[in-house]
Amino acid sequence: MCFILGAALSFAFMNYFVNAAGELPVMQKVFFRNLIATFLVFFVLLFDKQKFRIHSKECILWLFLRAAVGFLGVVLNFYAIDYIGSISDASILNKLSPFFAILFSLILLREKPTVWEIVFVLVAFGGAMCVVRPSFSAEMLPAAAGFASGACAGFAYTCVRVLGIKGERGSMTVFFFSAFSTLVALPFFILFYTPMSAWQWISLILSGVSAAAGQFFITAAYRFAPAKEIAVFDYMQVLFAAILGYFLLEQVPAPLSIAGYVIIIGAAVGNFVYRLIRAKRKNKNADDKIAQSG
Repeated sequence: MCFILGAALSFAFMNYFVNAAGELPVMQKVFFRNLIATFLVFFVLLFDKQKFRIHSKECILWLFLRAAVGFLGVVLNFYAIDYIGSISDASILNKLSPFFAILFSLILLREKPTVWEIVFVLVAFGGAMCVVRPSFSAEMLPAAAGFASGACAGFAYTCVRVLGIKGERGSMTVFFFSAFSTLVALPFFILFYTPMSAWQWISLILSGVSAAAGQFFITAAYRFAPAKEIAVFDYMQVLFAAILGYFLLEQVPAPLSIAGYVIIIGAAVGNFVYRLIRAKRKNKNADDKIAQSG
């Protein structure tokens, strides 16, 4: 829980600094976001006993999948942050990732969701539609990008869970993703580089620092616990983003967006409570069986 709350606060600051950097190419922002993280994790691994060794050959495919889909998710998320008009809107759409993680866990880990978990997923998607407000116009593209970024993040975090099960270090997972994303973004950064002011430099550097912290926290959280057990705490990012957006960027979410927040967070809380009740029932049944056998 502490790891997931740390990730929520870190990513909220990342979204703020990305937006505060102003009108710059998305890939320029993505490059800085990952470059800082790459250097920070590089030095962490440098003093690790295992250095840059990957745990096993079968982890390589999952590292590439996590990095490629995660990179796409970051690009879509940054596009949404720049053009959706509210960093809290962008945050809530990206925070659909835990629900997508439940769906992808079914495919990749054979973790079958219950009927109630499926209901909560559908409710969350209904809330997302309040934020996206579907229409057949170009104005919907940023919101659609935010929605897609949540799907990419859900897949990426499921890959993190798989890597954790296979024994891969969290620091190596973060380094591989950050280095991969930096290298892919580099050609776009060079071709479309836009000169920056001192404030823009500071904002992008701080976005990278915040992203690195968030990556460490989120990787640790998903390595040590299934998505369905900790996902609800990740939604604090929306509250943090709304506070930062209101006081520092003068952004006020639309009433329908706020309704979407309530629905999505309500679904997350409902799913969390359901999981707690179900776990207690299982423990009680197990205790009863032990008592009867004794």
